Amino acid sequence: MQAAILTVGNELLAGDIENTNATWLARRLTEGGATVARIQTVPDDHEVIAETVADWAAAFDAVLVTGGLGGTPDDITMEAVAAGLDRAFVVNDEAETQVESTIAAILERRPDIDFDLEPEWYASMPADAEVLPNEEGLAPGCRAGNVYVLPGIPDEMKPMFEGIAERFAGDVESRECYADAPEGAVARELGVVAERFGVGVGSYPNSGGPTRIKLTGGDPAVLDEAVAWFRANATVDLYDSEAAVTAAREERAGSDAPEN
Repeated sequence: MQAAILTVGNELLAGDIENTNATWLARRLTEGGATVARIQTVPDDHEVIAETVADWAAAFDAVLVTGGLGGTPDDITMEAVAAGLDRAFVVNDEAETQVESTIAAILERRPDIDFDLEPEWYASMPADAEVLPNEEGLAPGCRAGNVYVLPGIPDEMKPMFEGIAERFAGDVESRECYADAPEGAVARELGVVAERFGVGVGSYPNSGGPTRIKLTGGDPAVLDEAVAWFRANATVDLYDSEAAVTAAREERAGSDAPEN
């Protein structure tokens, strides 16, 4: 499965809020075997959101959009998604019922609140969309075709995604190991692995720490062969975890310490 992640918000582009949603979603999609093919952040701009959704809905198996749900003037994501999919922007009856119930619960807990919450501000979405309940907030998400619209608030977005995570299952697997050496020390062997076995390779240095090495592929048997070849031919010691690298370093430091 080829997936794309679109995060929406002027605050993300201005650096006012860290874009943790993109990283979290990419990790969870990858863990499920999907391939994340695009990640992009766009402003609260109706035309930009609509054009991106239209292009990506045609190009990828699934598009996940986060941010810009709710009742404030900058919350235009749902309407822009509807335009990008050439659907009417309507009040969804199921979503309206959910929103009304949530508003009633809020007012019951906080009878001192003195302002109006209009359900249609939160319950409007592309016509014929599937409603994705928001158990942690006010604005429901939705699925329209292969486009999934999720809240931007992480505490609302994460449980909503987990409720539909199985829909993004793919067949890509990965294997990781750690080298107690700079990434250049494994560059030659990684090049051979990529060419010989047709798997994806990546090396991720960590200042002062070990280099994380990741091999990915769609055939588990081929992936296991690639890992076995790499381990047998690497010219540096490889470990299964960062903790194992730390333990080896401590052991070497202890053996090098002068005797009293």
